[in-house]
Amino acid sequence: MKSVTLGSGAVHEALSIVLATGSAYRKLGLAEEDRLSGRGVSWCATCDGFFFRDRTIAVVGGGDSALEEAMFLTRFAEKVYLVHRRGSLRASKIMQDRAFANDKIEFVWNSEVLSINGEDQVESVTVRHTGTGVQQDLAVRGLFIAVGNDPRVHLIHGQLDLTPEGTIAVEDRSSRTALPGVFAAGDVTDPTYRQAVTAAASGAVAGLDAEHYLATLSPDLLGSAAGDSSRSLTTTTA
Repeated sequence: MKSVTLGSGAVHEALSIVLATGSAYRKLGLAEEDRLSGRGVSWCATCDGFFFRDRTIAVVGGGDSALEEAMFLTRFAEKVYLVHRRGSLRASKIMQDRAFANDKIEFVWNSEVLSINGEDQVESVTVRHTGTGVQQDLAVRGLFIAVGNDPRVHLIHGQLDLTPEGTIAVEDRSSRTALPGVFAAGDVTDPTYRQAVTAAASGAVAGLDAEHYLATLSPDLLGSAAGDSSRSLTTTTA
């Protein structure tokens, strides 16, 4: 029997658990970031890029994800600034070559975003050169933040195996973790795609895996759990 303790102190027991705690996008830590979220500030180019057709926008970051966002956004935007706090990128060479060859992308090197400006929507961002301290305003209607994400795995530290990327390790294409009866699905297992459709698909896989696991348990154990109203056959942690 597995148990999950809630923040309220309540304990729920189940024969199987599916962990679907997701992944949190990293933020810049600016006051305007939350206020203008959905009003020009975004963490997902594939979700929001279409809304910036023929606009000038900025992407913050220097890894593969940032360059992928910038390249995707050039399908819609008139111009894309890529703001990076260093003088060289962390992205793979092939991604760098593609970005450098795209005349819609302008690199703003050795710079960090100091503020996001606008009342009801993003109107500009102020960037500061990390070496000289010189500031400049970039007139943009959108800011896409691509500085990484953190899988929400604090619940299972020391209990389940993690991948080098920090996600919950699952077996091959399944949702099975190293602990029998415990499954994981969604962005907490996915360091690459992080899309709603892939998360939903892995949720379906986890549901089937949990069902198959329950089918291997003894009828006595299943009957005992089903007969206790304080327990359920499967508990999903969202």
